[in-house]
Amino acid sequence: MSKIGFVGLGIMGGPMAGHLVKAGHDVTGFDLSPAGLEKLKDAGGAVAGSAAEAVRDKDIVITMLPQDEHVETVFAEVLSHAAPGTLYIDFSTITPKTARWTATEGAKKNLRVLDAPVSGGEPGAVNAALSIMVGGSEADFEAAKPVFEAVGKVFALVGPNGAGQVVKAANQLVVGGTYALVAEAILLMENLGADAAAGLDVLAGGLAGSKILELKRKSMLERSFAPGFRIDLHHKDMGIILAAARDAEVSIPMGALTAQLIAAARAQGHGSLDHSALLLVAEALAGKGKA
Repeated sequence: MSKIGFVGLGIMGGPMAGHLVKAGHDVTGFDLSPAGLEKLKDAGGAVAGSAAEAVRDKDIVITMLPQDEHVETVFAEVLSHAAPGTLYIDFSTITPKTARWTATEGAKKNLRVLDAPVSGGEPGAVNAALSIMVGGSEADFEAAKPVFEAVGKVFALVGPNGAGQVVKAANQLVVGGTYALVAEAILLMENLGADAAAGLDVLAGGLAGSKILELKRKSMLERSFAPGFRIDLHHKDMGIILAAARDAEVSIPMGALTAQLIAAARAQGHGSLDHSALLLVAEALAGKGKA
């Protein structure tokens, strides 16, 4: 079992750190929120007073943070305090450019670096059922497998450093677009006299089926948008997607439209709701709900 420093004990990171403790690893965590630290202590982990303390003398350092700037700040502490040979795994969703920067700078300090963004939201983190897209070397991926097995259900090496973030961007593109279309399908059925609940059951069992229809159709019909993954975060991810497409000189018209719908949800005050709240945007555009 490994000595692990874990920075970022929020909605996703907290349960993930707990699973690592349960798997037998020696986990020391740090977070700016006292609540995250208390949950790790309750799970049997140790807490640190700073990121520097959390990453010092560890076999593996893990971060799960909201945005690029947070990763950059914590990674500076990793560069300064982690021992040579430490394996650094970043589960955050950030730009491919920042992921490649951590790998380049880490190599200068003899750190092994993987970008490993996840999909599955809070339920996936709580149930250790995340999908993990990993960028880095084969050897480092193999070394990280005990970590991935403790927190995820599906994980794969998808290319060199930065590739994990590219695949995560593609994931968020598909997820956002699917939510937008499911929202429109619900409105179509509800306003043309069909039983929307029965209709979604049929759709979920056919070619239109998806994980979103499997897990979210009931809550969307009930207009229950407790956050598993907030609109605010998906808005951030769409910015990553559009920037990546621009860098690659790839046209993604459906992605651009999805980004605008998510931006509209945020502008309408729904940023703290689950991204299934794109249904509220569809209602507003159709004149069927409140903007």
